[in-house]
Amino acid sequence: MAETIARIKEQLQTVRTEDDPFFQACLLDERKGVQRLIASFRREHAKQQALLNQLELMKQYEKEARTQGFQMIAGIDEVGRGPLAGPVVAAAVILPEDFDVVGVNDSKQLNGAKRDELFDAIMDAALAVGIGIQSHEVIDKVNIYEATKLAMREAIDNLDVPPDFCLIDAMPLKYCENELSLIKGDSKSISIAAASIIAKVTRDRMMVAYDERFPGYGFSQNMGYGTKMHLEGLENQGVCPIHRLTFAPVKNIFLTYKS
Repeated sequence: MAETIARIKEQLQTVRTEDDPFFQACLLDERKGVQRLIASFRREHAKQQALLNQLELMKQYEKEARTQGFQMIAGIDEVGRGPLAGPVVAAAVILPEDFDVVGVNDSKQLNGAKRDELFDAIMDAALAVGIGIQSHEVIDKVNIYEATKLAMREAIDNLDVPPDFCLIDAMPLKYCENELSLIKGDSKSISIAAASIIAKVTRDRMMVAYDERFPGYGFSQNMGYGTKMHLEGLENQGVCPIHRLTFAPVKNIFLTYKS
């Protein structure tokens, strides 16, 4: 008696390659339901293989650093340069050589649920994670570029394990003895991508908390960026304590309310 479609679907979940005897047996089953399961298996397998290939490709800079004798390789990235409110947050992440979590990529390419899932996986697997946070006051005082560098340096300083090599997204930091700045590094280096996820989730959670303290701007949705709701909130309520007063249009609205 032939296996039921439901039973075959269940067993296919344990199959890893098309060479598996069970999969080969399924190929001989002409039932349309089984053939659909085979097609679905192949699509999912191709997707997983692509993610594995991406993972290996994104390890290339870490591998090169290890061939030069470096072991504690930190990826550094930031989030929050563009918003009108809230801090700029940076993260530094040192991953083990055998890090095998698939799907890690530039945080901007991932949805919120996936970022949260990967945040937990990275925190569990990482050898060390450091966070750097520079407030809106610091941003207004020294400018966003300098505040971003301060956040990155703080993240490095907050690592439990000192790095011997730093991979940095875009910005030359000139803080580590051995460092490499990569344009679009969060899509090229697994360590930088991991840092981008840690920084993004950390800042997003801060902005959700700020939304409860300072309602009316939509911080939990826009994370401080200048969306329509945020700009309407500024027009109706004026600035709140976490707005960046040197950023237009916040500056103009602040001066209007002040006068």
